[in-house]
Amino acid sequence: MVRIVTDSTCDLSPERQSALGVEVVPLSVHFGPESFLDGVDLSNQEFYARLRSAETLPTTAQVNPEEFISRFQAHVDAGDQVVGIFIASQLSGTCQSAMIARGIVDEEHIFVVDSTTVTFGLGLLVEMAARLRDQGLGAAAIAEQVTALAGRLRFYAVVGTLKYLKMGGRISGTAAMVGGMLGITPILNIRDGVVEAAAKTRGRKAAYQWMEKQVQAEPVDTSLPVAFGHSDSPEIMAECETFFRERIPGMECLESDIGSVVGTHAGPGCAGIAYFIKE
Repeated sequence: MVRIVTDSTCDLSPERQSALGVEVVPLSVHFGPESFLDGVDLSNQEFYARLRSAETLPTTAQVNPEEFISRFQAHVDAGDQVVGIFIASQLSGTCQSAMIARGIVDEEHIFVVDSTTVTFGLGLLVEMAARLRDQGLGAAAIAEQVTALAGRLRFYAVVGTLKYLKMGGRISGTAAMVGGMLGITPILNIRDGVVEAAAKTRGRKAAYQWMEKQVQAEPVDTSLPVAFGHSDSPEIMAECETFFRERIPGMECLESDIGSVVGTHAGPGCAGIAYFIKE
């Protein structure tokens, strides 16, 4: 049997994890001296409630190699193969921890994929891995195809508030104040594991229109699913999804809640789209 393993930054709901039959290893989030396992000890709702009242940003921590060694060993001992798909190596050491564990446990039957993305982009790759597994592909073929799909993945998201980018030191207090006064909506892009400020617009409608131009330049492969996600703002995700549904007929749409690891930096009010471009 092929086991699909990922980490909690995939932001798949517990129900979706169960339906797909994938194993999710949690990262941790720390509010001062308090430590929580992402999605296990702290729900998304509890996290955003804490975040909104926090004077300083929480910190997050990667999965350590020992955790992966334990999980990988159990699967190999059961005679299973493993495909691990994890948060971009440029954003977290989690993927490196998995590689270390693979080297210790079994390099022949464990395949580790650097997703080069995070949150609902990572979740989209995990969805595809599960579908390939269900089609009967072996672990090596799944890892190869998911790696190829990662190169075709595009991710764009609007940021609802500049507050948390300021708290994290990514923009200055002055820039946050001026941006807030002008109604600036930053647009983030993730490409090759790097989070970039792709553009700034006046309001969300203009942001969606900018994103639409990127989609027109690199069209959606509608034979594959498209993911939409949000950070404690389902109404903004619905707005974004409606915008693109009206312009891209025939999409299979998946939805996701952004959890604590990405939510720490983006804050509430973030929403976006992830999709595969046509070959």
